[in-house]
Amino acid sequence: MSGWRAKTHDLGLLVLRVGIGAQFAFVHGWPKIQGGPGKWAKLGKAMKHVGVTDYTEFFGAAAAWTEFAGGLLLMLGLLVRPSAFLLACTMAVATAMHLGTGDGWTGASHAIEVGVACLGLALLGGGRLGLDARLFSR
Repeated sequence: MSGWRAKTHDLGLLVLRVGIGAQFAFVHGWPKIQGGPGKWAKLGKAMKHVGVTDYTEFFGAAAAWTEFAGGLLLMLGLLVRPSAFLLACTMAVATAMHLGTGDGWTGASHAIEVGVACLGLALLGGGRLGLDARLFSR
């Protein structure tokens, strides 16, 4: 890719990373972390919709920290592929929870949409306007 297309491609990835990352980190992840063990146990109960019923507090904390730290990493463009993949997995569980509790496709749509965007970032990477490109370029 060269010229204008290359510049807009990387700028588009930057906008996507920062926009989604900020929402994950500050709107979703940080409030869940602040909720503490009680919040984490409640959040972790979503795992029953994928067949896991034990360790709810652990899985809730893992989801909260994935959203917070994963969001920050997306914003920085650092470890974009693994972070985006873990966020997509978190959104897959959120989708299963919404569908399993009767919210239907409309109730699950936000988790699906964000999960698809994260899966796209996991496949594309963060582009040249992130720390991955600066630190790990060949």
